[in-house]
Amino acid sequence: MKMGFLFLFFYLLAFLGDSPVDATVKKYQFDVQVKNISRICNAKPIVTVNGMFPGPTVYAREGDRVIINVTNHVQYNMSIHWHGLKQYRNGWADGPAYITQCPIQTGQSYVYDFNVTGQRGTLWWHAHILWLRATVYGAIVILPEAGKPYPFPQPYQESNIILGEWWNKDVETAVNQANQLGAPPPMSDAHTINGKPGPLFPCSEKHTFVIEAEAGKTYLLRIINAALNDELFFGIAGHNMTVVEIDAVYTKPFTTKAILIGPGQTTNVLVKTDRSPNRYYMAASPFMDAPVSVDNKTVTAILQYKGVPNTVLPILPKLPLPNDTSFALDYNGKLKSLNTPNFPALVPLKVDRRLFYTIGLGINACPTCVNGTNLAASINNITFVMPKTALLKAHYSNISGVFRTDFPDRPPKAFNYTGVPLTANLGTSTGTRLSRVKFNTTIELVLQDTNLLTVESHPFHLHGYNFFVVGTGVGNFDPKKDPAKFNLIDPPERNTVGVPTGGWAAIRFRADNPGVWFMHCHLEVHTMWGLKMAFVVENGKTPELSVLPPPKDYPSC
Repeated sequence: MKMGFLFLFFYLLAFLGDSPVDATVKKYQFDVQVKNISRICNAKPIVTVNGMFPGPTVYAREGDRVIINVTNHVQYNMSIHWHGLKQYRNGWADGPAYITQCPIQTGQSYVYDFNVTGQRGTLWWHAHILWLRATVYGAIVILPEAGKPYPFPQPYQESNIILGEWWNKDVETAVNQANQLGAPPPMSDAHTINGKPGPLFPCSEKHTFVIEAEAGKTYLLRIINAALNDELFFGIAGHNMTVVEIDAVYTKPFTTKAILIGPGQTTNVLVKTDRSPNRYYMAASPFMDAPVSVDNKTVTAILQYKGVPNTVLPILPKLPLPNDTSFALDYNGKLKSLNTPNFPALVPLKVDRRLFYTIGLGINACPTCVNGTNLAASINNITFVMPKTALLKAHYSNISGVFRTDFPDRPPKAFNYTGVPLTANLGTSTGTRLSRVKFNTTIELVLQDTNLLTVESHPFHLHGYNFFVVGTGVGNFDPKKDPAKFNLIDPPERNTVGVPTGGWAAIRFRADNPGVWFMHCHLEVHTMWGLKMAFVVENGKTPELSVLPPPKDYPSC
């Protein structure tokens, strides 16, 4: 599909003053429906929004109100999360099932009504129930306020690049079968770019995303990792990329041949079409530097200079090796907030409360599983149990018995977290336990990977907030020495942080958004196993600093 005209259409739509995108209220209708599609020689029905895979892009400007009516026409319960939108006082619109809302049942609708305040850039939306986000996802493009330029050269055109995964089997069936066994679910059969695996896969010549580019121009690529379980490298043959934004926050620009992007993260890059006219592959492949199996196949799309015939074979980029830890650490070390007067990095310098959370895998007894056990994951040795009533509703309406607020600030026992693999005493405690936080508290949270079963990189996402990644390191966090190395000037500001394999990440944020906010690993397999928790942030002292009332059409469980 030649995309040049389509880009230009959306680009003009976005920037012409009298366009619908310039209005202050943006309305969308999302019909969740099944559609039969075929990829890599396999046809199957998938859950989609509006029959599109990926789903429609939500366009808005900073300051807009967005109203999205979601109607569920499929057999599954549904909820949609607007990943990275802060939803100030408005957790009702955040979307994670049984955390902020009961899901939308078959035949029902729910209106997500929210304001886009103080944010601009690339975010995304996805289903937040079961594994339905395998096919239910799309981009969110927030343009700057009218008349406010980007803090980088104005691009000629732009394109969304959404990285995903494809399974030949029905995903929900495969996951349920794995859970009955007590085993991990199967790996995906392909990665995709904008829903397409590219010509390196069988039957996929026609399922290839193409950007038709003019020579001598600058293009903005909005890259989103919507994969369920894979961190990915992305690069373009023969071209450098200039990173200018991550998770809808501007960065100090730097040039790189490849980027690393974890599930849940977004990265905006500028690409100059200053090479000899040709066809160049854009490619993504997994990063995994732990002894864990991944779908290691490479997805490709094509950057095609205008006038070059389709018969020319594209050139492949040289991406980092799958286990290139040094590239990953070096790349993440280059990410810094822009930190200018217009876009300051408001890092909390005084910390009110310090949290230390260990991330671990485990094995629990499972009488109903074929293996007699099932795999588990935990934070501070607690495997989170999903409630049957939405936590935000229970908090707002003072419904007792739904959750406890005694989530510990540190693990029950200190040990050599990243030493030799620990294969004994792998049981975890279970519960729906939340951490209660006073309004406006400044928090420093250290996320520490462990070698329970195996070390692994974990992309952690916090709902309702951005946070500053003030430090990362390999090995065990040292509370005496490591804080001296924290970057408190221009650390990257994100909503999803990669905790390094066998290492740690330290984040800071101010708890000024009241409500119940989910925090979890964005590897779907780990979330399913319980690698999640939530913060209950109390109301401030006035109604303007308190959770808004729930909407009238709020779903019931």
